Amino acid sequence: MAHGTRDLTDVVTEDHRRLEAVFSRLEEDAQDRDDRRRLVEHLITELVGHAVAEEHHMYPVVRARLIDGEAQAEDHLREHAEIEEVMKELEGADTADTRFEELLRALTTSFRRHAEHEEREPLARLREACSGQELIELGEKADAAKRTAPTRPHPGLPDTPPANRVLDPGAGLVDRVRDRMRASADEG
Repeated sequence: MAHGTRDLTDVVTEDHRRLEAVFSRLEEDAQDRDDRRRLVEHLITELVGHAVAEEHHMYPVVRARLIDGEAQAEDHLREHAEIEEVMKELEGADTADTRFEELLRALTTSFRRHAEHEEREPLARLREACSGQELIELGEKADAAKRTAPTRPHPGLPDTPPANRVLDPGAGLVDRVRDRMRASADEG
């Protein structure tokens, strides 16, 4: 499928597959602690971007187009909030601590349940409720949102428009500056 023809459902599903591959790698590979930390940090960055894209561009359409859209969106946003809280704890956990592995298992379970739920319900129904062109435009917007999204969980930030569309890019900028500063310090 050409890049320009990916629609919102493709973007979200592809994210799920890419994230699942990282979760599987963490389950299967016995990396050293530094490698596990780097892989978890990558996973968190990807998960946060994915959630921001959904919150900005998928859930508002779910609310507007599906008969039970309000309840669907709220249910998925609750799942996002739970996942974000676990990510925040995991971000601060030491890889040598047993709590790290407990949190990683909880995050893995929550993500898999959420992805299955999302693909079974709103994504399948959005294909019927929206035109192909609208879904393509939403997919492009979701991809763009991921590029400016925060790289760290921010449980206190709003998860619905319009506030999330204003605050998320600012938090993303701060996170990317912090990430660069940390990388420079690690290199020096």
